[in-house]
Amino acid sequence: MKYGLIGEKLGHSFSQEIHEQLADYQYELCPLSRAEFPSFMQQADFAAINVTIPYKEQVLPYLAEVDAQAAKIGAVNTIVNQGGCLKGYNTDFAGVCYLLRQHGIDLAGRQVLILGSGGTSKTVRAVAESQGAASVQLVSRSGGLDSAGQPMLDYQQAAAVKTTQVIINTTPRGMYPHNQEQPLFKLADFPELEAVADVIYNPLYSNLVLQARELGLKACGGLEMLVAQAKYAAELFIGDKIADDKIEEIYRKLRKKKLNLALIGMPGSGKTTVGRRLAELLQRPFVDCDAKIVQRQGCSIADIFSSQGEAAFRQIETATLADIAKEGGQVIATGGGVVTQAVNMQLLRQNSLLIWLDRPLDKLAISAARPLSPNARANEQLYQQRAPLYQRYADLRLPNEQSAAAAAEKIAAYFAAETGGEAKC
Repeated sequence: MKYGLIGEKLGHSFSQEIHEQLADYQYELCPLSRAEFPSFMQQADFAAINVTIPYKEQVLPYLAEVDAQAAKIGAVNTIVNQGGCLKGYNTDFAGVCYLLRQHGIDLAGRQVLILGSGGTSKTVRAVAESQGAASVQLVSRSGGLDSAGQPMLDYQQAAAVKTTQVIINTTPRGMYPHNQEQPLFKLADFPELEAVADVIYNPLYSNLVLQARELGLKACGGLEMLVAQAKYAAELFIGDKIADDKIEEIYRKLRKKKLNLALIGMPGSGKTTVGRRLAELLQRPFVDCDAKIVQRQGCSIADIFSSQGEAAFRQIETATLADIAKEGGQVIATGGGVVTQAVNMQLLRQNSLLIWLDRPLDKLAISAARPLSPNARANEQLYQQRAPLYQRYADLRLPNEQSAAAAAEKIAAYFAAETGGEAKC
C-alpha cells in the first residue's frame, strides 16, 4: 500500500472516494485488528497513511518525529514516511476549525462540553482552547481521568452543567450501523445551549444533530470536517497545495451521492409509480417500504392489519424502515401512515430529503384492500388527519396532478438545485 487509511473498522469509510478526488493517487482502506496493528507499523510499508479509530494515539511510539501541534494534542491522524523515518501530523485540527467556521459556531468565551475521551476528543479540546473557550470539559460514560490525566465528567454530571453553550460529539455513538444511538442526555436539559457539532458523518445527520435542529440550534454533522482534514492530509502526501475550493466541491458531491429521496403522501398518491420513474431518471436503486414489509412478513399488509392490528403493523414498519433508511443514495417510497410515528421521521431525516406527493382527494386511488381508507369518506378523514404531518416533515410539497414522468422530473430538478447548497433538515 502506498497511500491509504488504517483503522479497526473501515467498511463504510468515505475516505477512499474523497482522496481519489483530491489528487492523482490510489488510496486504499486497510482495516487492522489490534493484533495486526503493531506488525503493520513496524514494517511501515507505505508512503503515507491516515489513521482513524482506535489508533490515533497508539501510533505515537512508532513515529520518529511528531509535528509540534500533533505532539501538543497527543494524537496523530496522518503519517508520512520520509525515507523510513515516520513523521506524524494532526490534520483533524484544521478540519474541526473548518467545520465550525462553515457553520458559524464560535467557541471564544463559550462553555464547551466535548463528548468522548479518544484522539479526536483531544483534538477538539485543543481547538476549543486555541479559540479561547471559557471552559472545556470532557465527558465519558464513567468519568474519572482521561489518558492525559485530565478530569472528565460522566453523562449525569454533564447534564447538570446548565451553563453549557456548545456540545461537540467525538464518540462513535450514533454512527452507522448503530444510527439510532445518541448521547445519554437530552439537549433540552441545557437552557443556554447555542450549538452542537458531531464528527459523525455516516449518517449525514446523526440523532444528536437532528435533536439540536428541532430545538432551533446551530448544528452540523462531520462530513465537511472529514473532507477538510483529508485535503490537508493530501497536501502532506504529495508535498503540494490543493485549492481550498476542493473541500466544498467534494463535500457537495458526496452529500448529493449519499442523500436519499424519500416520498411521503397518502395511499394512492403515486409514491411507488413516481418513485420508480425517479429512480430510473437518477439511476438510483428504488426501495418500496410496503413491498419490503410484505416480502419479509410473507403476507399482505391487509392481512397484517386484520391478524395483528395497526399497532403491530407500525412496529414492523418502523423496524423495516430503520434498515432501509440507514443506507444512502436511494429513492424510497414510504407507506401512507409512516408520518404518524415520529421515530420514522427521525429515521428518514438522517439521510433523506422528504418529498410530499400531494394528490387531490378526488384523484386518490381508492381500494377496499387498504385497511384505513377503503372508501372516499374514510380517505377524506385520513387526509385531514395526516396532511398537517406531511406538511410539517416535507422538504418539498409537490402537488401531484400530472404524469409520473412529469412529477419525477420536477423532483429531480428540485434535488439538483437543493444539493447545490445546504438542504434544510
